[in-house]
Amino acid sequence: MGVFTYESEVITSIPPPKMFKACILDGDTLIPKIVPQVFKSVEYIEGNGEPGSIRKVTFAQGKKDENDVFLGMYDAGNQFNYMKQKVEALDEEKFEYIYSVIEGDPLMNMLDKITYEIKLEASPGGGSMCKTSSKYYTIGDIELKEEAIKAGKEKASGVLFKAIEAYLLANPDAF
Repeated sequence: MGVFTYESEVITSIPPPKMFKACILDGDTLIPKIVPQVFKSVEYIEGNGEPGSIRKVTFAQGKKDENDVFLGMYDAGNQFNYMKQKVEALDEEKFEYIYSVIEGDPLMNMLDKITYEIKLEASPGGGSMCKTSSKYYTIGDIELKEEAIKAGKEKASGVLFKAIEAYLLANPDAF
């Protein structure tokens, strides 16, 4: 098994406490609401969000276009049905969240799991910097193409955070 690590940063104008609550703590309900063309539902099948919890993410079905590349899950002509995620760690005071994709279409029979470590920090001007470390655990000798992962992750994380940011700016009292 090999491990490929990719790190990225996204800046948003929303302060860390509000972004963490919207994206991580309440993301299960908010994200399908603001990007229903990608996410049909997110539900816990074990636990309630604490470490060890398992949640199932069901993707929306239907025609996708180039703007539907969220979380690296879609590329041209490829559509996923579901994935299961395990909450590894959650620190509401430090705005840190770690989860792993442990089952489902995003593993593409090439990956044992994908682990995401997310940390929100204050950025100049009152917003947030979201730092993400993504670790792809391959099956056997499979090698991943860094360019493809980088392109998908940058577009996906940027678009998702910008969608959440736009929602929070349009609904300032939501969180």
